[in-house]
Amino acid sequence: MYVLPAAPSAPVTDRLRRLPEYGSGPSGRPLLHLGAVAALYTLLQILLVLPGTGLGWDESVYISQVDDQDPVAYFSAPRARGISYLVAPIVSFTSSTTVLRVCLAVLSGATLLAALWVWRRLLPLPVLTWGGALFAGLWVTLYYGPQAMPNLWCAFGSLAAVGCFLRCARGEDNRRILLGLGASVGVVALMRPPDAAWLVLALGAAALVVRDWRRPVLFAALASGALLGAAPWIIEAYTAYGGLFARLHQGSEIQGGMGWNIAIGDHVRALQGRMLCRPCDMAWEEPQTAVWWFALPVLAVAGLVAAVRAGRRDTAVLATVTAVVLALPYLFLMGYAAPRFLLPSYALIALPVGECVRRAFAQGPNGPRPLLLILVPALLLGGHFGVQYQVLGSVLERNYTMTGRLTEAADAMHRLGLRAPCTVTGPLAVPMAHYAGCTSLQSNGHDVNITGEGLRRLALRNEPMAVTTRNHRPPPSWARGWPSLPLRQLPGYRVYVTPDGGRPAPG
Repeated sequence: MYVLPAAPSAPVTDRLRRLPEYGSGPSGRPLLHLGAVAALYTLLQILLVLPGTGLGWDESVYISQVDDQDPVAYFSAPRARGISYLVAPIVSFTSSTTVLRVCLAVLSGATLLAALWVWRRLLPLPVLTWGGALFAGLWVTLYYGPQAMPNLWCAFGSLAAVGCFLRCARGEDNRRILLGLGASVGVVALMRPPDAAWLVLALGAAALVVRDWRRPVLFAALASGALLGAAPWIIEAYTAYGGLFARLHQGSEIQGGMGWNIAIGDHVRALQGRMLCRPCDMAWEEPQTAVWWFALPVLAVAGLVAAVRAGRRDTAVLATVTAVVLALPYLFLMGYAAPRFLLPSYALIALPVGECVRRAFAQGPNGPRPLLLILVPALLLGGHFGVQYQVLGSVLERNYTMTGRLTEAADAMHRLGLRAPCTVTGPLAVPMAHYAGCTSLQSNGHDVNITGEGLRRLALRNEPMAVTTRNHRPPPSWARGWPSLPLRQLPGYRVYVTPDGGRPAPG
């Protein structure tokens, strides 16, 4: 880790008084600039992402935990309930997916503004504006803004936590900033406890390495925030999973076993728009989608150099180091990839990249830069955002297609007589059950919540049930005589439904 040497001349409080308060004063107008970034981010979500998008697999699981009109789906060990708590107030008064998406889009825009606002005394306004715009402009950031998924909220929490940490470490005596540090870490822990552990590891190590940052209140805020945020997950480990270590073990098994796995290539291929690359055996057919990803280290180093020259070494170094630490488990300890996993790292690395972009467009010491030196980075940025829009479009098209297919598959099951309350089991049972208004039960795979014998007993009781199969595989023996039909909307899938929908025939 990069060691920041302590200056021997003046105490922290004296140096803090000489730090410029970036964004203060009438010329800064941080609310106008950062608010414009957040507002544009929200508007793009509403215009581009919202129309026609249906709930995905994970979303249906999280929402079912708090939606009285939706049968509760099995909640596997790695999941945390933070996102369910977030959407609970919305789904308590409406079952509309569109309303849910609009509310989350507005909330994500406001949270982006709040996270950037924390940094207004640490970085110049142009750096913050560019950093926020670059992060908000990524296709993965836009796509997950209105989705009921935890990773983006971990990104906002991590961004705010590092900013609050730096302000506290510099000696800013403000109780609200200290509470903000604990709350930000708590949000990350509530959404994804492992991410919070890596975040606390990075910030705690920084506080130990830098002598002037060894303040007890910092360690207390980090520890209390992480423990309070992770408390529901820890309590649930003992009430539902057999203990903390048992839940960690189950979570590791579901995720393929945590260990040394170099997943860099998987993440590169996933940038083509693959939401979950598991197994990641897809061809790398669109290399242009990963150009920005390979450019990130170069741009971040250039931004670090620019920040050091401008006297902002601590902000750039800590943001970069924390981004790297948060990415480590997903790049080297998991055997699969999803673009959303790296959102916290992207949010933090956007700040040194913002330093680089600001430097590229800044006026030189001898006056305005030559037009060519302005046009080249402008064209590169335009090409970057064009690629992001292209990938977002392909991702949304696949979402629309899958939403339509799952809706039609649910209609097909209903035509065979399936009626709620009902159960769906087999491949794609979780999303199919959501669209059919049923609960999902699985006797194998990642979401095991019943035994094969338990399913057989349900079938023998003539409970309303649907069994899906794939690739011409036969259903369980007890379902082979049931009415069935191929799901033309999902090639290779077939569904079997209990006779008469699971209800005794009349007469």
